[in-house]
Amino acid sequence: MRTHLSLMTAALLLAGCASLAPEPQRPVPALPDWPSFGTGESATIDWREFIIEPRLRQTIAQSLANNRDLRIAVLNIERARALYRIERADRFPSVNATAANTRQGEPASGQYSVRLGLASYELDFFGRVRNLSEAALQSFFAVEENRRSSQISLIAEVASAWLNLAADADRLKVARETLQSQQASLRLTERALALGAVSELGLAQARTTVETARVDVARYTSQVTQDRNALELLVGGPLAAELLPAEGSLQGPTSLLLPLPAGLPSEVLQRRPDVRAAEHLLRAAEADIGAARAAFFPSISLTASAGTQSASLGGLFSGGSGVWSFVPQINVPIFDAGRRRAALQLSEADRDLAVVGYEKTVQTAFREVADALAERGGLAEQLDAQQALTAANERRFALSDALYQRGASSYLELLDAQRSLYAARQGLVSVRLNEQLNRVALYRALGGG
Repeated sequence: MRTHLSLMTAALLLAGCASLAPEPQRPVPALPDWPSFGTGESATIDWREFIIEPRLRQTIAQSLANNRDLRIAVLNIERARALYRIERADRFPSVNATAANTRQGEPASGQYSVRLGLASYELDFFGRVRNLSEAALQSFFAVEENRRSSQISLIAEVASAWLNLAADADRLKVARETLQSQQASLRLTERALALGAVSELGLAQARTTVETARVDVARYTSQVTQDRNALELLVGGPLAAELLPAEGSLQGPTSLLLPLPAGLPSEVLQRRPDVRAAEHLLRAAEADIGAARAAFFPSISLTASAGTQSASLGGLFSGGSGVWSFVPQINVPIFDAGRRRAALQLSEADRDLAVVGYEKTVQTAFREVADALAERGGLAEQLDAQQALTAANERRFALSDALYQRGASSYLELLDAQRSLYAARQGLVSVRLNEQLNRVALYRALGGG
């Protein structure tokens, strides 16, 4: 029996190493002739380093633990891993042990047997099974990269939602402060009207500014509630009050996110998860071509068994009871109405689609980074100008108020200065929000850390 098992093992080693898959290639898509970005330090920045604000960092951590979309991405990885294991298992023989007791009548007889069998193992001379396994492996890698891409997108979406909530909360704060100030001015104007110091027109204008501020307070109150609902949906559950943005988060000069370095090499885009996923899908398509080509060649499968057989249980393992069988089978393709040819053409078409998909993904990545970098340059100057504008309007309002209190200026000038200051403060919140969102967009465009 040991000799027969040795023969079976030797037959299994005949599986060839040939592969009919095309040589792997990385397409070079047409891209703008950009200058080198520099050192590429951002490729090593972890999201915990990128997020400076502790409340936002804890919010993102909670979302990574609870978000349903990310859970789906993780479960897809498990599914792809199982599919790869199924395909990989076909590269190894399936060995089964069986024991049987057969009884017959007329005349009565019985037979006992124990066998170790090899069931239809294909000798992979032309790499069909190996290429199918490689295609499943590359598909698994692509799913894993998609999971990474989903995580980076989730981090960016949570950060953007949290920043929008902070901005609307700051806008609400500015609107409430302005409303309180204008209500106080309205009361003074009503007294001044009773004394004949202002006209009905002045009182009407004062009431207009108050009602405008009331509208803004109501609008931003509703928007803050909607922002929190959107954030909790991304987080996957209720968000504790201590994780909400602190008051005035976007009104001060403190940055909530780490500024990414300006020097970034174009090679960093090759590490983006979506680019890597597209490349793995291309490799899977190339392996499918190898499997489709191998289908044109003969396939050899082995079915073998070895064991013992006896009419009595006591003689089952005695000398001379050994039995074996060895059944090689050759399958030669002759005619299939073009099925194999069509399968090969389908695989080649899928490979061509994967090439185009890879090129488009790389081009999209370059554009997203270029747009984020271009916007960053303009936002820095815009933020500096908006801060100067706000400071100038604060000075103007203070002077107008002082002159009005002395009777040296009209109430209309004070109202105009107050409206200008309100618009400048709201504009500063918007510019700071855009500057922080730009950092999120650049982090996402570079594939995270």
